[in-house]
Amino acid sequence: MSNEINSGSEKAQPLVYQIRIKGHLGRQWTDWFEGLTITLEDNGDTLLTGPVVDQAALHGVLRKVRDVAMPLLSVVRVTPPGQAEASDANSK
Repeated sequence: MSNEINSGSEKAQPLVYQIRIKGHLGRQWTDWFEGLTITLEDNGDTLLTGPVVDQAALHGVLRKVRDVAMPLLSVVRVTPPGQAEASDANSK
């Protein structure tokens, strides 16, 4: 497993992550999770979605999740629209 999240031309752009936690966060947490969108789901989970500049910043966000004492369910890197097509074209 590599410690490097971004490679090549991706280094200039932060990666987008979707972090799912169990329970609903109140809107007052928006500033705490700066730069991330808080989405409250019908099933009771909260999605934190947004750009994360590097692995250190991701660990910082995960520490904040720990600090609010809500169970972490998943962390998923998502591909922004339009980026998948560019990487697919480069691999051909």
